[in-house]
Amino acid sequence: MDSIDSKIFEKNAIETVIKIAILGTLVVYTLRIIHPFVMPGLWGIIIAVAVEPLIGKISRRFGGRRKMVAILFSLVVIGAIVIPSVMLVSSSVEHVKSVTESVENETLSVPPPPAGVKDWPIIGASLHKTWSLASTNLEATLKKFKPQLETVAFAMLGKLGGGVKVVFMFIISVAIAGALLATAEKGIAVMNKIVTRFAGDRAADITSLGTATIRGVMQGVIGVAFIQATLAVIGMLIVGVPAAGLWAGLVLILAIIQLPPILVLGPIAAWVFSFAETTPAVLFLVWAILVSGCDSFLKPILMGRGVDAPMLVILVGALGGMMLSGIIGLFVGAVIVAIMYTLFMSWIEEEQVSSPTADTMSNN
Repeated sequence: MDSIDSKIFEKNAIETVIKIAILGTLVVYTLRIIHPFVMPGLWGIIIAVAVEPLIGKISRRFGGRRKMVAILFSLVVIGAIVIPSVMLVSSSVEHVKSVTESVENETLSVPPPPAGVKDWPIIGASLHKTWSLASTNLEATLKKFKPQLETVAFAMLGKLGGGVKVVFMFIISVAIAGALLATAEKGIAVMNKIVTRFAGDRAADITSLGTATIRGVMQGVIGVAFIQATLAVIGMLIVGVPAAGLWAGLVLILAIIQLPPILVLGPIAAWVFSFAETTPAVLFLVWAILVSGCDSFLKPILMGRGVDAPMLVILVGALGGMMLSGIIGLFVGAVIVAIMYTLFMSWIEEEQVSSPTADTMSNN
């Protein structure tokens, strides 16, 4: 009997190991397949949760046609992402093409450096020498710095490829958000089942708190950052600041990580005084200060009641997300860490409230 039992045990053990190995292999390969879509998927879920009330109101005005409204929302947002990106790439290609043609035709000229450049600290002398050489003999300058120029060119091409990837990921995120918004009731039901499976009776409280946090952070942090970036680019376009879209992107990043946009707009405003008239330059400086400080009254309005994530939490989440997954991680990280912070603090407060009650009951 012992030998029969041992054989049965060995057979069951082998079968169990095989099943675990097959299941583990499937899990590993599944995770590897979906890994590139984790961040876009999370961002899509966050977008869907944040804009669902707005989509619900609009769909009711259109007779409950939620799918149509969700599709229109996705198309509008994707168009707002793709059209400026195509215009930026097209203008960059045209600019590079014109510079290349000018170099080949020997019609490109570099103006001589201002006299004050030589007096700049550290880099003044070398910069003045190189600038002067480029203004008198551009061909010799290009040959002299050919390795450095090639390195910069390859780096810029790499950044361009990374930018295209980011745009593609944003499009995927918006498409996921549109699909979730079109079937919001089913999605909410599935999410409630998942949360209930892990949290039990507290599922409803956790879901409502997480939803409020997503909407609060999206409106109070990311929404305000987009408003500041939009206002900044409008002001820069009016006064004629080149590469306004690039500077607006930096303003957006600073605003999300809770740093004042004046760190970018201040030097730009100072530079505007060098080429613009005094009145528009002063107006742009005032505009830059207003844009940088408008978050102080916009955040209390848009953040939402009960959602109070500290600046350090948003900063850690945004920077950590950006280091993990690039630009999309900047947005997703800020929201996810804010959700975890809010849920953790809610749990601590609940423990503090329940502990005195438990002590009182035990004493009685």
